[in-house]
Amino acid sequence: MRTADGGATGIDAGAAVCRRCAATVILRVTDDSRIPHACRMTEPTHPPTSAAQAARQATGAPNVFLIPSEHLPQGFADKVEHGGWTAVEPRPAATVVLLRDGVAGPEALLLRRHGRSGFAAGAWVFPGGMVDADDGGVAVAEAMDGPTADEWARRLELDDASVALAFVASAVREAFEETGILLAHARAGADEERLDGLRRSLLAGEIGLGEMARAEGLRLAGGDLLYIAHWITPEPEPRRYDTRFFLATVPGDAVCTPHAAEMTDARWMAPADAVAAFERGEMKLLPPTVHTLRRLAGFAAVAEVRAALADAPVPAILPVMRRRADGVAIEFPADV
Repeated sequence: MRTADGGATGIDAGAAVCRRCAATVILRVTDDSRIPHACRMTEPTHPPTSAAQAARQATGAPNVFLIPSEHLPQGFADKVEHGGWTAVEPRPAATVVLLRDGVAGPEALLLRRHGRSGFAAGAWVFPGGMVDADDGGVAVAEAMDGPTADEWARRLELDDASVALAFVASAVREAFEETGILLAHARAGADEERLDGLRRSLLAGEIGLGEMARAEGLRLAGGDLLYIAHWITPEPEPRRYDTRFFLATVPGDAVCTPHAAEMTDARWMAPADAVAAFERGEMKLLPPTVHTLRRLAGFAAVAEVRAALADAPVPAILPVMRRRADGVAIEFPADV
């Protein structure tokens, strides 16, 4: 039985319950050293230095979120109200919802970002990140199963097929880098230790996803991904992303080993439970994460989720920010 540094007692081989916040957490072991659980009861209370770090809160409307005044950087609300900002170009990014069948229904994997992160510090997020230059290369295209680059371009409503493929490849790469879960078909007898080494090389930028697939004989599982959402960061934000959301099914026994440099915890949670925890103020989530989890709630099995979302429209969602007496509201259309 393992004990987490934050005072957790083991409940199975890789999980624990924190005595302070009652959170079920997945323990990670890296080079034989445990990484402590970042207990929500010890969250820093000082204001963030960036709007990208500020906590979002639920409101009475599911499409409206609030950043309270006390959580905003100095002067940010005035900029929102008076237009004292210049929108930066959003950077292309991809996010992947890893979904598995649990005892009581589908469960999504959520990772908690470090409190020192420059974006979404301390928030629970799906695996994801910026698209790399190599993600749309020839080697990736040759290793990708499923829809062709042209077919992905039509689904993502993009003119450039290589750009569309890069979003898909980025989702596969980020899942592997941040969780250790490889969305690919490995050759028989693939060496797990060698795959771990390749993960480290990817994280270090020593190789690209296509190069890794070619060297190891991997077939990237593009056919297992569903394109489910498109979010663009509000214009007043200092860090902006043009993010495509994908969904992938993983086995019930898939092992998540979070990238310790970026994440402090990982949880498999029923989508409705995660939303309820957010609404109670117990989990820090971003609006796109909450909205996606709400869409995933209420299904009995992952197969039902995939059937419902397979051909669903994917409009681009660009939330707006409005100043209110109690802070800044983040709003998006109620019918998306």
